[in-house]
Amino acid sequence: PALPTGTGGGAKVLGDADAGPPRAVALPVADARQHVHMLGKTGSGKSTLLVNLILQDAAAGRGQVVIDPMGDLVTNVLDRLPSAALERPIVLFDPCDESVPVPRVNMLDGAEPYLATDHLVGIFSKIYAGFWGPRTDDLLRAACLTLMQADRARADLPFPTLAEVPELLTDARIRRRYTDALRHDRHRVLLNFWAGYEQHSEAARAQLTAPLLNKLRGFLMRDYPAKVIASGPTDIDIQAVLSGGLLLARLPKGVLGEETSRLLGSFLIAKTWQGATARAGMHPDSDRPDAALVVDEAHTYLNLPLRVEDMLAEARGYRLSLILAHQDLGQLPAAMREAISANARNKIYFNASPEDAAKLAKHTYPNLGEHDLARLGAYQAAVRLVVAGAEQPACTLATRPMPPAIPGRAAELRTRLTGNDIPAETPGTTGASGTTEQEVSA
Repeated sequence: PALPTGTGGGAKVLGDADAGPPRAVALPVADARQHVHMLGKTGSGKSTLLVNLILQDAAAGRGQVVIDPMGDLVTNVLDRLPSAALERPIVLFDPCDESVPVPRVNMLDGAEPYLATDHLVGIFSKIYAGFWGPRTDDLLRAACLTLMQADRARADLPFPTLAEVPELLTDARIRRRYTDALRHDRHRVLLNFWAGYEQHSEAARAQLTAPLLNKLRGFLMRDYPAKVIASGPTDIDIQAVLSGGLLLARLPKGVLGEETSRLLGSFLIAKTWQGATARAGMHPDSDRPDAALVVDEAHTYLNLPLRVEDMLAEARGYRLSLILAHQDLGQLPAAMREAISANARNKIYFNASPEDAAKLAKHTYPNLGEHDLARLGAYQAAVRLVVAGAEQPACTLATRPMPPAIPGRAAELRTRLTGNDIPAETPGTTGASGTTEQEVSA
């Protein structure tokens, strides 16, 4: 498709057209707010394109949050980060590097305790859907609200974290300290809940709490996740990240375990979403700098208690662009698959199975059919982009190789993080180095 040259905020180069005269194929930044659905098997070129897109945004000063379930994506980005990105706020989650300070993401802090509780309970209920019932939901919700709403100064209580939930549920003395710190005029429902809880026998309480406690303890007994979510208040500035910084979450399932990786990634998406929705107070809309949330294996981490279609629709208004990547359609629950199909309007498909190709071809027809999608070569993708709000005809492209690794770049960044050598102020988001901002296809 022919992309306009007047894209204002620039464009993200996806690759080069592999038919006709040589030309770059790019996605205008404004149209990236319509979100990207990227599908590709291992070895197809999906990860290479993700790295290139992340590096372009980093060079342009656009904020990003990257969720990586394998570890290689973040490793490749760290090896190639442009110099300009090193001068902006960078947050790195890496359980394999003990020298880097562990960032804290406490789900029980913030100005909106009810919203934080909804997100936390919603994440747990989705991840443990087969083992989660209304009583477990009620317990976790009451415990979280109690920890957040108790008057800490009045009762000399610790900063609320998930680590306090087991003690609250199992130790009557600690429970009494928290209930005494609640206000009868504001927290009557919570106080009634705990009064009813005390009516149960100790054996009945143990039976009631067991389904929740075994999940919390399985998470909290791991050193790295406990440091992330249960060692104090959140110490990352998500607004600084969205306004030009970079948060890289390396969450390898082989190191953390699948459930722990899933929980941590879901928590980070929840914090990112809270930061994005806080932009509602920025007027005019042009004061909201563009940012991206890049999620590989997206089906693993989209666990917020709101519908995916609602999240995608609202994110556009906050100028948060989502790139949702995964390997095949069978990984997506039916509701998520339909939501992404309808609301992530930019489509990037690498080689697909015949079964997936038959479904995906609905988005690329008539230019590309299911036969074409099932026979794409390595590092070749079919794309259907949105330009100036309008869907363009589908075409194919060849992705560009990753730039060469910069010797010592990852080590330099890790050293800076270890020494807290990170700028305190949020940088501006204009003024990019390199040529990718100007490259668009003709």
